[in-house]
Formats: sequence, structure tokens, C-alpha cells
Amino acid sequence: MMRLAVASGKGGTGKSMVAANLAFTLSQSRQVTLIDCDVEEPNLHLFFPAPFTTTEITVPVPVVDQKTCQYCGLCGEFCQYGAMTVLRSRVLFFPELCHSCGGCTLVCPNDAIHEEPKRIGTTTITTPLANLKLISGMLDTGNPHAVPVIRAAKKLAAGDPLVICDTAPGTSCPVVETLDGCDACILVTESTPFGLHDLHLAVDVAARLGVPAGIVINRSDGKDEETLEFCTDNDLEVMMTIPFDREIAAIQSRGDLLCRVQPEWQKEFFALFVKCSTLAGEN
Repeated sequence: MMRLAVASGKGGTGKSMVAANLAFTLSQSRQVTLIDCDVEEPNLHLFFPAPFTTTEITVPVPVVDQKTCQYCGLCGEFCQYGAMTVLRSRVLFFPELCHSCGGCTLVCPNDAIHEEPKRIGTTTITTPLANLKLISGMLDTGNPHAVPVIRAAKKLAAGDPLVICDTAPGTSCPVVETLDGCDACILVTESTPFGLHDLHLAVDVAARLGVPAGIVINRSDGKDEETLEFCTDNDLEVMMTIPFDREIAAIQSRGDLLCRVQPEWQKEFFALFVKCSTLAGEN
């Protein structure tokens, strides 16, 4: 069993393209599960259209019985996120701040608080290819709690032999949740000042989580010296370089896969997988 993540410090570097082509290549010879953990803007289903099954994701949120409540204020004092504010004759609840810890129900001395499920998003499962299972998490618009949706999507892949997680861009909580439990991480970057700056941050997050990482340089124009120097200084292997190429861009803009249109690229992506396996300690 191996779990890989594909991440990037910034959006638009080609992270999803790498994840989709890697999963497509590996599915030609083995069972692969691909999870779209970019739950605010999932797009892997666009590469693999197929009928899907949807499941709603809910979290428990507190409901206060205003008739039973004595307005003692203990729930408001307990909530470290400010989701409960107790006034003289009313309790205000801010669901966007609630982390569903259930603490307010435990500290209430009058049993005036109970929890009810609240929908925050969905997961979908498809089987677009014989050996490929695609799980997509999707956060409802305006909901701030991405982590429970990511957690639910990852749970659907529990026990699967090979899992590839496409993370959200950046280095925030959704990325940390996705990387948690992964055996290795592919960091996709581009040789620009912004790309290098955000690569610094992504490398730091992976290191703090103890996830070994390697680099893929995408849209390379051949002027990768600063990125290569950074990788050398930080003992990071550049596992693959994808050139800036109009044909590759045209394939992606059509919603197609590089490895499907130009099968010779499957050899490159399989070599990437072998290097990831080494990072994960599988070889």
C-alpha cells in the first residue's frame, strides 16, 4: 500500500495535470485510486468523464434550546473559535466559526445544547477506466471547512493499494490534511520567481510533516538554473522536467491527457512513479 501526494506552493503550475497523467499511466498496469483533494475547485473529473455516485458530507453543529438555556455562558467560554456568544437572554451561534468539536454540548449544565448534521459538501466516486477509481471531494460554495470533506474523500480510499492525492494549491490546512499519512510527495513548480518562492514554502511544509518530496519542473523554458540550485542546496531530486510546449498546452486546453494523446510520455511518467517509490522507501 502506498499513498502519494501531488502538491505545489502556488496554483496554476500543472499539479493536476501531473496527477492525472501519472494516474492514467499507472492504471494501464495496476489498480490506482486518484483523489481530488482540491475540494474548493476540483477538476480531475474533467479529464475522466464517467457516471458517478454522490454522497453528502455533513458535520455536527450545535443547536441551542432557548427555553432550556439558563444563559450561564459556559458554552461561550469553552468555544475557542468564538462560535458561541451568550447574551443576557439569547445565544448567538456563528456556524462558519464552529469546528464541530462538541465541547459546548459537554459543558452545558442544563443539557440545552444538542447537535444536528449540517451539509458542507459532497464526495463522488467514478470508475472511468478499468483500473482507475476517481474520488472527488467538493466543498459547498461559501463553506469554509474544507478539511472534513478531504478527510471523507481519503476515507473512501482506505485500504486501496495505490493512492494518488491531488492537493489544493498553497500550504494551508487543506494541504496539510492531504499530506498527512502520505508516503511521498511530488512538488510541481515552474522556474519563475513566484514559483521558486512558493516552492520554498511547500518544501518546508512537507519537511515539517516528515513526507519525503521530489520536484517536477513544469513548463520549463530551459532556464531552470535557480530552481536547480535550490534543489541541490536542499537535497531535492528533480524527478522530471516537462518543457514549455504549445502542443502540450493545446492538449490540456482540450481537456485531454498528454499520456493518452502522446503515449510516449507514459514512459516518463512511469519513471516518475519509480522515483516516487524510492522516495517512499518501497525500492
